[in-house]
Amino acid sequence: MTAADLLYQEVVVEHKRAPRHFGKLAAPTHEARGRNPQCGDEVEVQLRLEDGRVADIAFHGQGCAICIASSSMMTEAVLGRDVDAARELQRRFRAVLTGQAEPDPAALGKLVSLSGVCRYPSRIKCALLGWHALMHAIGETSDAPAEAAKARP
Repeated sequence: MTAADLLYQEVVVEHKRAPRHFGKLAAPTHEARGRNPQCGDEVEVQLRLEDGRVADIAFHGQGCAICIASSSMMTEAVLGRDVDAARELQRRFRAVLTGQAEPDPAALGKLVSLSGVCRYPSRIKCALLGWHALMHAIGETSDAPAEAAKARP
């Protein structure tokens, strides 16, 4: 087992055991739910946007360790960023997981530890589910299963 594999396992286990920003927001301005019927993962992402930036974010639901860990890391990565930066981070992360780009720690930060998911094609959807829900919540379209995207006044 390589050092990268060990880091990947440690990060996934830590975020599954203690996911960051897990729960519901009291007053979200945007939300969307993502479902992966193939494995049963279901995640809802809620956020509060203020002046084009992610002022607060939370997620809840159930899923495999990769789904929960990726969603947890996503919340840490986009909190405080503007919406365009969140979109760009999602684009880069997805490109790495689908083999279209090399992992770049400078661009992905801690998310680079999930780059090993690309070796497990059946798990890519798990790692991207929370991200797809986030994109739906902020008004982006995606090819992933998501439903009930809502922007609240």
